[in-house]
Amino acid sequence: MKRLLLLALLLQTPFALAESFVAFESLQFRPLALSQNGRHLFAVNTPDNRLEVFDIQGPEPRLLASVPVGLEPIAVAVRNPREVWVVNHLSDSVSIVELGWPYRARVKRTLWVGDEPRDIVFAGEGRSRAFITAAHRGQNSPYTDSSNPAEAITPGIGRTDVWIFDANDPGAGPGGTPLEVKTFFGDTAGPLASNADGSEVYVGVFKSGNRTTTLTEPLLCNGGAEAEPCFAFPGEAQSPGGVPGPNADIHGVIAPEVGLIVRNDGSAWRDELGRDWSGQVRFSLPDLDVFRMQVGSGPVLESGAYSGVGTTLFGMAVDPTSGNLFVSNTEARNEVRFAGLRDANTQGISTVNGHLAEARITVIDPATATVMPRHLNKHIDYSIVPAPPGVKERSLANPQGIAFSPDGSTLFVAAMGSDRIGVFDVDALQADTFEPDADAQVVVTGGGPTGVVADPRRDRLYVMTRYDNGLSVIDTTTLQEIAHVLLPNPEPAAIRNGRRFLYDARIGSSNGEASCAACHIAGDKDELAWDLGDPAGSVVANTNPFIFRPPPAPPAAFHPMKGPMTTQTLRGMANQGPMHWRGDKSGALEPGGDAFDTDAAFKQFNIAFVDLQGSASELDAADMQSFTDFALRLTPPPNPIRNLDNSLNTLQAAGRDAYFNSPINAFGATCNTCHVLDAENGFFGSDGRSVFTGAPNTLAQADFVAPQLRNMYEKVGMFGMPATPVTGSDNTGFTGEQIRGFGYMRDGAFDTLFRRLDVTVFDMPGGDTQRRAVEQFMLAFDSELKPIVGQQVTLGRDSGSEANARVDLLIERALAGDADLVVRGQLWGSMIGWLLQDDGRFRLDFAAGSTISEQVLRSLANFNGSELTFTAVPVGSGYRIALDRDADGILDGDECGARRPWQPPPSCN
Repeated sequence: MKRLLLLALLLQTPFALAESFVAFESLQFRPLALSQNGRHLFAVNTPDNRLEVFDIQGPEPRLLASVPVGLEPIAVAVRNPREVWVVNHLSDSVSIVELGWPYRARVKRTLWVGDEPRDIVFAGEGRSRAFITAAHRGQNSPYTDSSNPAEAITPGIGRTDVWIFDANDPGAGPGGTPLEVKTFFGDTAGPLASNADGSEVYVGVFKSGNRTTTLTEPLLCNGGAEAEPCFAFPGEAQSPGGVPGPNADIHGVIAPEVGLIVRNDGSAWRDELGRDWSGQVRFSLPDLDVFRMQVGSGPVLESGAYSGVGTTLFGMAVDPTSGNLFVSNTEARNEVRFAGLRDANTQGISTVNGHLAEARITVIDPATATVMPRHLNKHIDYSIVPAPPGVKERSLANPQGIAFSPDGSTLFVAAMGSDRIGVFDVDALQADTFEPDADAQVVVTGGGPTGVVADPRRDRLYVMTRYDNGLSVIDTTTLQEIAHVLLPNPEPAAIRNGRRFLYDARIGSSNGEASCAACHIAGDKDELAWDLGDPAGSVVANTNPFIFRPPPAPPAAFHPMKGPMTTQTLRGMANQGPMHWRGDKSGALEPGGDAFDTDAAFKQFNIAFVDLQGSASELDAADMQSFTDFALRLTPPPNPIRNLDNSLNTLQAAGRDAYFNSPINAFGATCNTCHVLDAENGFFGSDGRSVFTGAPNTLAQADFVAPQLRNMYEKVGMFGMPATPVTGSDNTGFTGEQIRGFGYMRDGAFDTLFRRLDVTVFDMPGGDTQRRAVEQFMLAFDSELKPIVGQQVTLGRDSGSEANARVDLLIERALAGDADLVVRGQLWGSMIGWLLQDDGRFRLDFAAGSTISEQVLRSLANFNGSELTFTAVPVGSGYRIALDRDADGILDGDECGARRPWQPPPSCN
């Protein structure tokens, strides 16, 4: 029977093997690092959950070792000649890799940090402290305590965390013990940088925002551009008017009353007409993008903060000569309304078509606290759409990793959306005297460059290319690519072939700057709202299925002017039916189409390449199919609020019960009536049907697809909302400084889930107590992947009871079906893998190998240098990750059985 089972596993179909890969599309922040002696290059293999070690002394990099780490490694830093640290984004961990040369590199310790860590640097005396950025949440974080729900709903606190470890002694706990976890007043954490002597560390906020927010529709005066000032609610400040014009579509059909996005200009919250709406905003946004820390032998001290750096920050580096900080970023223009506008009658109206966000390098002079944004594509004339020939060839899009030449005279910029490395004279860039020049760009094979490091010994650059999971080598004297090698890659063809269409601005736009990833950062959200209506459009009938729609309601339709709506994630769309908040991207819009056909729904976005990104044409059918196949595979991460054993605390459990069972109106509807949670059928807050909200507006604004609820925890941070006829008089008053300008609902105007629940489920019998419970359940909402997925622990000879207890939990959850459990370690100089079987025993990566008990497996970790790392991976992927890395039907141990430890083929690690 065992032989038959093995044969069945070995003969898996290519489709089954492809399904063993789960696409998360984690953004790489520091994918490359050079060894201190300059002989080796370390590269994170994000899709294959490995650290690849290359010998770079020859004409092209030669793979020496491949070290299994955590899920989705996205950053690596060298601590000393024998040790590198790897940040695992999905595993919420850091792998400490010991370099037992020549080929015996292994993970000797795993540290636990907060949710979705992104970057790492070493600083301080002797580079003895490690700094890791992470979100202010997660099961391993001190700020996620299941017995204290207040942390997620407390206003006015920062949510950018930096975990600081003593690199020489990371602590005795099973996941290490940080010296401290510093919290900064920003949203999700992002890049790091340190100066030359390690005395300063800079912390960047990833999705930092840009001082914009949404005024909810009831705050505006009805009547559009002709509306006079009014009082939206007794006792509140006067509103200066209505929505600026135009207020009708191309046929004169009046647009629904909608909200409005405003930006704080430093003195007031203003709209595009310059009107002051400060009385309608209940908080302030300091927009702190970068923080500076002083690092010595004592406590780490915050010593500065800088605003106006950018909306989304990707990479940072300190100029080795001037000490100035350079930051790659994009600046969103979401306060500008409208897309499309191809009709002659609407020319002259402002639009974001082709001008969604500007690619920039911002220079910060810490001595004077001067912040100097530099637009990389200042040659673009955005008034000409499509752009004329020759424009895109000079443009750089989606700037990611950056690196200086050793003398600090040149800055190299990895432009992910351009397949190029931009080469800039540092003085000209800082003075803003540079001119965009196609000759100052280096094309990289493979495309999608994310990281770059300079090798001064060989006059080379090493570049990570995300599209093909490759590595390019560039000669810095000739500015030519001289080599390109591929990393082992388990991604199915649908991922490899379709990724480009998310990021590539040369394909997706005519000016070479605009791409889907300008708003859908790494396939996710930018945490902003946009008003992407089109006055040149027409009303379209809405034939999507509804949960309920009372007969007095007007005919369902989509008006082209839809008002502000927050960016939705591309993750988890495969089973959600019609797309966009209103469902106006739907298979039902095709003749004879099906509203629940998500493939057809996503293809409706093809027009956005023209109407939104300024391309001269849509993608052809084959390319759009490739993009669709890629996007529909993107998967949300596990919920970082819920307990690792997938249980709910008392408050969350009460909220779940109310969600399913407490009627909220006279018809007996519950929360689940509209926001369907049915994990077996793939519904996590939405089954694709639309809801009539009963809004008092005209057509289009009353009808919305019930959205999925898996990422509610990501939207925490906007606190403060004025009283309106909808929210009632229980307003917050002025709440002071906050970190986000957008919260909940389609326009992001509701500051908290509780306030939205208060408006929506006002008839809930348990009142505020029950609504608070439902809020906590929604923050811990179910997702495709169980909370244990990604979690790790490393056992060694000195591991104590806490580490073994975590192993117990991993085994328990794997046997319960929450995950597959993979174990990797090095025995007798060879990397070996095990996979937990249904009978509780562990299968070895040899076809002839027997299974062993967990007790025997744990005992192997007692040998010096034979630490074992246990990792929970998505169900279905464990066989590949543990036993058959390249999915060729030959187990890893059999492929490598004849090897010698000093001569391993690349596939043997």
